[in-house]
Amino acid sequence: MISDVVVIGAGPAGLSAAVAAAEAGAKVVVIDENPRPGGKLLGQLHEEPGTGWWIGADVSKALAKRATDAGVQILTNRQVWNITPGWEVFLDNGETVCARYAVVATGAAERPIPLPGWSLPGVMAIGAAQTLTNYYRVRPGDRIAVVGVDPLSLTVAHELSMAGADVVGIYLAPRNVFSGTLSDPDRNLQYLAGMSELAPNAFLRWGGRLAANRAFRNLALTFYPKFGLPLMGTRLNLRKSIVAIGGNDRVQHVEIATVDKDGNPGKTRIVDVDCVCISGGLYPVQELTKGSEMAKIDELGGTVPLYSPEMETSQENLFVAGNVTGIEGAKISMAQGTLAGTVIGSRLGLIHNPEAVDTASAAVRAARKSSAITFMPDIEQGRQIADDLWTQLEQGKTVAQKDESFA
Repeated sequence: MISDVVVIGAGPAGLSAAVAAAEAGAKVVVIDENPRPGGKLLGQLHEEPGTGWWIGADVSKALAKRATDAGVQILTNRQVWNITPGWEVFLDNGETVCARYAVVATGAAERPIPLPGWSLPGVMAIGAAQTLTNYYRVRPGDRIAVVGVDPLSLTVAHELSMAGADVVGIYLAPRNVFSGTLSDPDRNLQYLAGMSELAPNAFLRWGGRLAANRAFRNLALTFYPKFGLPLMGTRLNLRKSIVAIGGNDRVQHVEIATVDKDGNPGKTRIVDVDCVCISGGLYPVQELTKGSEMAKIDELGGTVPLYSPEMETSQENLFVAGNVTGIEGAKISMAQGTLAGTVIGSRLGLIHNPEAVDTASAAVRAARKSSAITFMPDIEQGRQIADDLWTQLEQGKTVAQKDESFA
């Protein structure tokens, strides 16, 4: 199969890239391993300040329709086994797709937090619980405990409560070699303080700003309520962690430890539950970008490809968009995809507006500025590190070219 553009991943970034290129007139093929397009959008359901409900399933349906209306061929239930410069994409069923330009929009995967009992039936990643609840309308349990404090766990806990589940609480991860700062009460309180502007009233927003101060956080953790703070139908516990999951043939209870303000566990008690959702954060999926210049940037979620302001990697005509570049929200992923597709359309000679790329680039910056939730607390620092590394890479190429010219 021959196309102008091949897009790997039918999530918000991939579909947006396909739409931008196809509406410009390019022939585009999108490949995704799932039975329907939409990626992580399919499970997203939350209320945004000032704009109402964000229903990811509706957003993905509209994007997919816009893509097919523009002539995009969406191949679902296909796994990509390899991609080679040129660009040629090899699929698991023996098919190949050849294109002049490629966009890798493979998104992110959930990072697990191993703890005793985590392999029991009834234990799942928080994203799985979100998809079951919001897309398939299946409640994963009746009495649920959530491990991990982050925007995704807070959101899904609320969604589970709205679906009728008894969410007994959101707890810190246990202290082990895998949890890192996820088990640190101070780090979690500092992270939550950074999201204080999303609080439902002025008093909580004021408290969040105070929590940005280390001395105040220390005081707050010292006197943190024994039974946690009420939060959207459940309780947020920054002085308790789940240290083990128990049961015979499936989840029947969790062991909860009270921790001091430094995260050291103390007394434990048993709480009956039939489901445990673990939220260890996300990391970018990079199997198909290995030929590009890469960098491990923890502030972005892990290893990411270096890319230009136009979303092009160090490999010519290979673009990236979405969470493969660092963990951010769906609207930012969509803006990045639109930018990549617009650049490709321009290079194919299909977009004649000289301001189109600048407009798409500005839209990425605007999406970041208006983003209600930041998934990585130091994301701005991470983006700056990535930008600096790209600049160094380009300067190195320039020096090498000058050296060759004098050879």
